[in-house]
Amino acid sequence: MTNNDHPLQAERQAVLAVLERLLQPIAQLCVAKAVTIHGVEELIRHAFVQAARAACDDAKGDRLTSRISTMTGLTRREVSRISAAPALDLPATRSPATDVLTRWASLPGYTDAQGRPIALPRVGAEPSFEALAASVTKDVHPRSLMAELMRLGLVEHDTAADTLTLLDSAFVPRSDWPRMVGFLGSNVGDHLRAGVTNVLGTGSEHFEQALLADELSPQSVDKARHLIAEQWRSLMTTLGPQLQALIDDDERERRGQSEALRIGLYSWSAPMPAPSQAPDAPDSPDTTSEVTP
Repeated sequence: MTNNDHPLQAERQAVLAVLERLLQPIAQLCVAKAVTIHGVEELIRHAFVQAARAACDDAKGDRLTSRISTMTGLTRREVSRISAAPALDLPATRSPATDVLTRWASLPGYTDAQGRPIALPRVGAEPSFEALAASVTKDVHPRSLMAELMRLGLVEHDTAADTLTLLDSAFVPRSDWPRMVGFLGSNVGDHLRAGVTNVLGTGSEHFEQALLADELSPQSVDKARHLIAEQWRSLMTTLGPQLQALIDDDERERRGQSEALRIGLYSWSAPMPAPSQAPDAPDSPDTTSEVTP
């Protein structure tokens, strides 16, 4: 058996093919925001050292450095330099303000029959913004949370009626770009971690599935976007309260509350590739379900 015929070599080539697809949108983001290849290379080096360290936690000292060097292809000097470097400062994505948004969009009493957030009185008993803010934190005054949400362009205050309305842009905070791109890292990062854990494990560690539909017109894609938004509202208004009930039950039973769970929904549409660019595949239905093995 030649080196090219070895199963591990085939797996390496498969990983590199996947990386080509993953890196294209990352490169697009970096070029758009003037992030050069040098900064990205340093991040990759740090990530490789962290992953190798986690894979050989039984080694210590010089032996650990040598093993990390062998696994990553970095020199021992580079491994030592990276290991001694301070942790990277990443943008925060969760705050009392974002927790208020999540509860407003999911809790019963704060949404209408269609699952849309209702306008809230600024003060008063539930449902009100004051009560909602108090349910999230006692450390930040509701008026301060309101001011922050208004600054970000996520909430509108009707001064005549003294009510607050959650705007459609609430979950896409474009006025706070670092936080928005932080959400990108958190959401896509956890999705990718789930998929990687599945392909390196039994395949059932995390739920990760996708539905692919092709041969759609642009008009149909437009309609599908509205259907997807409705599905997300339904998920938020049904699953959100159920998860909160689980949290409350854990707290009541004094169980260790050490786990975090992220659930997401995304869609992506683009022109279908030309027949010559599409991978060879047998005839199949126009709508298929893709499941990470």
